[in-house]
Amino acid sequence: MWDDDEPVFKRDRWGTNRYTYNVRNPIGLALTVLTVILVVIVLVLMNERAGPFASPNPRESRPDVREWRPSTPWSTSAPSPSPTAAPTSASATAAARPSIP
Repeated sequence: MWDDDEPVFKRDRWGTNRYTYNVRNPIGLALTVLTVILVVIVLVLMNERAGPFASPNPRESRPDVREWRPSTPWSTSAPSPSPTAAPTSASATAAARPSIP
């Protein structure tokens, strides 16, 4: 089944000077399977932020989505006018307080 003359690595057929695993060799096949398993494990760890990809304090790195509020210019309160200066018209009062939808 396995040919002992097959090399573990063979040249890439795209004309570059790169080498690839030869799946016709048992060691090359084992390296191919091991590489795929290792890549899947690393991607799962990255997605779950576990292992070496975990943050030092998990509560700070991933805030609760329900507590998130967008920071928009209209969400901040307008500065209140000084107590001595009273607005003279209704349009001045409306300009001092932005409307929040």
